[in-house]
Amino acid sequence: MGDMEVTVKEEARPEIKIWNYVLGYAKIAVVKCAIELGIADVIENYGSPMPLSELATALRCEPSRLHRIMRFMVHDRIFKQEPINQHTVGFSSTPLSRCLLKGGEKSMAAFILLMSSPTCLAPWHSLSARVLETGNNISPFEVANGKDLWSYTEANPDFRELFNNAMGCHARLTVQATIEGCPEVFDGVESLVDVGGGNGTALSLLVKAFPWIRGINFDLPHVVAVSAKSDSIENVGGDMFMSIPNADAAFLMWVLHDWDDEECIKILKKCREAIPEDKGKVIIVEAVLEEDKEGDELGGVGLMLDTALMAITNKGKERTLKEWSYVLRQSGFTRFNVKPTRAVQSVIEAYP
Repeated sequence: MGDMEVTVKEEARPEIKIWNYVLGYAKIAVVKCAIELGIADVIENYGSPMPLSELATALRCEPSRLHRIMRFMVHDRIFKQEPINQHTVGFSSTPLSRCLLKGGEKSMAAFILLMSSPTCLAPWHSLSARVLETGNNISPFEVANGKDLWSYTEANPDFRELFNNAMGCHARLTVQATIEGCPEVFDGVESLVDVGGGNGTALSLLVKAFPWIRGINFDLPHVVAVSAKSDSIENVGGDMFMSIPNADAAFLMWVLHDWDDEECIKILKKCREAIPEDKGKVIIVEAVLEEDKEGDELGGVGLMLDTALMAITNKGKERTLKEWSYVLRQSGFTRFNVKPTRAVQSVIEAYP
């Protein structure tokens, strides 16, 4: 009987997995709903297991519908359910639910709201067309929205705010992982130019952690025009394909994966020109794919990011170690090393 039960369970696994694909959108929709309602924030601030009745009152939600949302999230271990007394249970926070807080050091809420927006969901419907057509560099994003990602972001203030908030969210998580995992990377770096630094979130965190660094936040003029001002950070507008401000080191986080090899090499060559020949380096924070490593959860995230880049950017991709080696060698760097972090991204140090 035991062997038969095992066989039945094994036969059911493909069907269960397929149902997860069939209804996969339900997870992102429920999580987006939770963020928009502020469920995680209310439960976190309550301080003890929160009954459904009080949660519904606080959120002004219809109790039976809220119960169905909470039941889903408890099953998915986003929240946990705990007894309050003999007759009542309440909902409590978990490390996962704290990623849905609208603020907080480990919040991913802004990123979820960006990627679940109609603007970013629509391109996925054209992914197969992108794979089929050769020589076509028009992204599914442009097909769905009429402009490429960068032009659309510049032209649409509401989406721009979503995008900037998401990039700031990513910067907080990834820079913290870099600071904790690879602090030695910044030893001896007196000046650092953050290429494509956006609103300056990443550089602000780095300068706070390593106060001896003088920072240069470098991005397009309209981007740095609204960046926060600081005594230790200079905001400089420009085009990274033309020239990059001089510094001891150039820092690029989640920039190069937006471009194809040819464009990456152009950017990296400009970075090489901006740093000293004797002691300069380029610090790259990006995913390093390992295609043959099955079952690696972080590696799986990297592969999902790669497909997202195919949908949203014109030429972007995540790279394997071999592909990173190619673009770095072609850019004139003689050596590099890769340091893993607890995040999906690794730190690559490249030297002239």
